[in-house]
Amino acid sequence: MRGSAPKDVKRTPRSALRRSATAVAAAALLLPLVSATPSESAGQPRPDALDRAFTDAAARFHVPRSVLLGVSYLESRWDSHGGAPSVSGGYGPMHLTDARTALARTPRFGDHAEDARGDGSRTRRTVRAAQGAVVPRDLPARLRTLLAAAKLTGLSAEKLRTDPVANVLGGAALLAAEQRKLGPARSSDPAAWYPAVARYAGEDNARAGTAFADEVFDVMRRGLARTTDTGQRITLAAMPSLTVGTQEKRLGMGTASSQQASEGGKARPECPASVACESVPAPYEEFGDGDYGNHDKADRPKDQRVDAIVIHDTEGSWETTLKLIKDPAYVSWHYTIRSSDGLIAQHVPTKDVAWHAGNWYINSHSVGIEHEGFLAAPDAWYTEAMYRTSARLVKYLSRKYDVPLDRQHILGHDTVPGTTTSTIKGMHTDPGPYWDWQHYFSLLGKPFRSTGSAKDGVVTIRPDYDRNQPVYTGCEKAGEPCAPHGSAAVRLHTGPSGNAPLVKDIGLHPDGADSTTGVNDTGARATTGQQFAVAGRSGDWTAIWYLGQKAWFHNPAGQPTAVPARGRVVTPKNGSAEIPVYGRAYPEKEAYPAGVPVQTVSPLPYKLAAGQEYVVGERMRGEYFYAPTFDVTKHAIVRGKDVYYEIQLGHRVGYVRAADVDVRGAGQE
Repeated sequence: MRGSAPKDVKRTPRSALRRSATAVAAAALLLPLVSATPSESAGQPRPDALDRAFTDAAARFHVPRSVLLGVSYLESRWDSHGGAPSVSGGYGPMHLTDARTALARTPRFGDHAEDARGDGSRTRRTVRAAQGAVVPRDLPARLRTLLAAAKLTGLSAEKLRTDPVANVLGGAALLAAEQRKLGPARSSDPAAWYPAVARYAGEDNARAGTAFADEVFDVMRRGLARTTDTGQRITLAAMPSLTVGTQEKRLGMGTASSQQASEGGKARPECPASVACESVPAPYEEFGDGDYGNHDKADRPKDQRVDAIVIHDTEGSWETTLKLIKDPAYVSWHYTIRSSDGLIAQHVPTKDVAWHAGNWYINSHSVGIEHEGFLAAPDAWYTEAMYRTSARLVKYLSRKYDVPLDRQHILGHDTVPGTTTSTIKGMHTDPGPYWDWQHYFSLLGKPFRSTGSAKDGVVTIRPDYDRNQPVYTGCEKAGEPCAPHGSAAVRLHTGPSGNAPLVKDIGLHPDGADSTTGVNDTGARATTGQQFAVAGRSGDWTAIWYLGQKAWFHNPAGQPTAVPARGRVVTPKNGSAEIPVYGRAYPEKEAYPAGVPVQTVSPLPYKLAAGQEYVVGERMRGEYFYAPTFDVTKHAIVRGKDVYYEIQLGHRVGYVRAADVDVRGAGQE
């Protein structure tokens, strides 16, 4: 989230921070916190227990099984998450919400004097910290469905939280209760349940409810089969002829029309028609002594090309995040997506530059999307509703700005480079190793597949997310293991052995120390969709060029963690012993006109040696957007003659001068 992070903001021990967040939540709610782990009596489920639960619950409450499965998939992908709550306080396969018992967290940002924009030409004096988590005084219906399910079923709240079978029963009871209010109480026609599905995710935004229902019915039409996190196989048979009538659509819309009218003079959001989107504008106003926030006016794409979309997580609740975006002294981003139902709020027009990536060059050329979530809480899962809505938004933006759908252009905040050596340690690490990039790109219509052969010398990282469970530390307490969980990242070693040290990142660890297993240490990590040039092979191990060194990862033929690919790579120009790498593609000194301060093109501490190869992303001319004041007439865009290539340097991308490299491979220049 946000622009440049405070020093080590996501690298400090979390125990004290979590104790503070828990205290804030408990004081605000005046209710005790309970354990997120299931009771010992939960036991091991039968191999078909969950499948039977959907059948039994459907029969008991006269809900079509297909509807129950469709709703559950959008909320949890049929997973149980060991009884842990989602980011919005949802439990179990049906995502029954009880925000009183989910740990309320605060964003981990303190007052700091760093430039939130990642631009050294104008330093903001202070970014104010969030003052605790925002907990609504009266919790909306979408955050307390578990208690309603308890009343309808007679089951305890604890059982609904920890027992997946009971949880499914509770979800069926809620759907049946909504159906009694809205339509035929015992209809066997799935289409008749559209209004109840629209209200299931919550009633605070009718348009979000219908968008949620549309996704559920899309899943039902297409059909799905998946093995859950408890090893159970669930199948939803395709219903390609399923259609929803006008009456059901009208009932599902509820008060959406009045809701849209209530937005008054707010700007119309830039979103695809298939999602729920509202306007929550970020302020653009002067404050203090010649300072302003929290974004810059621009005229993209007329004056600047948008060539990247940056994926963030909020590290705070939806309510906290919307409070922050309204603070003119804070930073900004373009969109936030809510976990429970995928509702989108747009804050900054995409033609303007938001302060979200901590790197001014990337800010100037990107759109930033925040997702309600926490990178160091592996079981506080991102719902399928959020993933799908986000994918629809990214596809819309990709078409609008002609942004390719690949990992060189769809960046995680954790892959944005530091601008200079001194800023590397402070860069953010979200959305982190638990964001499911393979699933996300499948929803984008661009799943990662083999596109080449071993002779092409390039690989795409692609572990099996659910099976790939490297040990991370530091989620709850420094040095302690995080809960086992699927991950999109593979670990990189100095040799072809799991016992070999992890590769070094001299930017993160300038003292020469090895990288660590810390959940926020990106120094020895390659993530799904990233492409690297092969540097060697040994048995079940593959080496890639990474941060100027060979980095080995386990890649057995029987369960590969990478697949062959074709692509362009750069290598230091013939005759060069080594070349520098940069964190931004700024113009040469001679390109700056009078009145615009020259931005030093400062190399990062990494060097690419002769013979090393790195996969190429974007090709661009050096450019700098000068926006020092509130007065847009004093803004300027400086373009130089120097040409750069974006490369997959390590976990983060970097830039090299075209004059320093040779290019080979598919489409070489």
